[in-house]
Amino acid sequence: MRRLFGSVRARATLGAVLVVAVALAAAGAAVLLSLRANLTDQAAAKAERTARGVASQLAAGTAYDRLELDDDYPVQVVDANGTLVAASDDLERISGTGVEAVTPEPRSGGAGRSGDDDADDADDDSLEPGEIDEDTDFGDGSATIDGKEDEYRFATVRVETKDRGLLTVHAGASLDAEQSAVTTTTTGMLTGFPLLLCVVAAVTWLVTRRALRPVEDIRREMAEITASEDLSRRVPEPVTHDEVARLARTTNQTLAALETSVERQRRFVADASHELRSPIASLRTQLEVAAAHPELLDLDGAVEDTVRLQRLAADLLLLARLDAGEGPGDKRVDLGAVARGEARGRDGVSVAAEAVEVTGSRGQLERVLGNLLDNAQRHARSAVTVSVRREGAWAVAEVADDGDGVAVADRERIFERFVRLDEARSRDDGGAGLGLAIARDVAARHGGTLTVRDAPAGGALFALRLPLA
Repeated sequence: MRRLFGSVRARATLGAVLVVAVALAAAGAAVLLSLRANLTDQAAAKAERTARGVASQLAAGTAYDRLELDDDYPVQVVDANGTLVAASDDLERISGTGVEAVTPEPRSGGAGRSGDDDADDADDDSLEPGEIDEDTDFGDGSATIDGKEDEYRFATVRVETKDRGLLTVHAGASLDAEQSAVTTTTTGMLTGFPLLLCVVAAVTWLVTRRALRPVEDIRREMAEITASEDLSRRVPEPVTHDEVARLARTTNQTLAALETSVERQRRFVADASHELRSPIASLRTQLEVAAAHPELLDLDGAVEDTVRLQRLAADLLLLARLDAGEGPGDKRVDLGAVARGEARGRDGVSVAAEAVEVTGSRGQLERVLGNLLDNAQRHARSAVTVSVRREGAWAVAEVADDGDGVAVADRERIFERFVRLDEARSRDDGGAGLGLAIARDVAARHGGTLTVRDAPAGGALFALRLPLA
């Protein structure tokens, strides 16, 4: 059961059925109330017409025994004393009018009243002789006529007569049609609503299955990708423009990014292994020669290989930390002071740096400027210039040399890891190809950029832009 209702299809179907059920219940109740009120109003109107018809006869002076009363509907005529003076034939029982008598008391049909009674009625009532009250009172009750019992809507009308005083007419109209219609409608609803809910459930189930079929295809393909570890595969993208299609496109974009990241990681490991193999092999060879022939030990070369290996390990460690998401920190750093410190002691390097504060890691920013200066000195003919200034909301540090520069086609490629533009040069002179990659990664982590363009002296100019503290 939990697995069933854990399905989106099941929950969507259940939700649709519940919503439709509530809507049908509300609509059904409204229809029944409206139908009942309408039929009750029709019965009330019929009862009022009957009561006013009898009242008109009384106002005209018609005797009680000559009144035209419909034997199919209950009618009572009551005098001012509450005495039943006229009633429908075959009336056996009545309730709801306040007068339960069904047999009129014998009295003279044209009997008059005393003057005192006339005066009292005149005081108690504002109706003129022969006038019928415009107001009608309504009530519900029941009556039995010729052995048949029904529910009725009663109308009560008063009429002032010339010789019999104030009379009250009660007339009823059967509510059988109203009850029959309500019963029939209720039965139809109780029968039709479940069928309609079944149709809604079936349609929702089928529609959601069709709508979620691409999601299942995406899930199945993702499961196969996970099992095969083949990140080159992609999930199917529906031709629609709905949320499922956007999910498929986003999933494929994520797979592409993941494939690129994994491939980059594999290439990084392979390149790192290759770069580490050379100094390790050289160092091992020197140590083996020294073990066999101590007099042939090249101590300077061994130290140089060890330092190169140490630097490469430090670069690889920093890249690993950057890839893991290491933050730059939130300390305030004087970029001008960092530039002056990194340029100190280097031959042919001139510095023009003003005090500009940025937020980040001093050690990482020192590594950026140090790598840029190493790269510039490696390619410069005679001079390297460093400048630090403020430009609006940015701190700009530029390192320029007077070398051959960087071709436009290579200006992005040089920031890739383990890339050397001059493959023929020695590794000792050219490094491992990680300095510029580290510099750009650090700049990006600090919310800045690192770009290269032509320098005024004809070489390369590297521009580091960081947001001010």
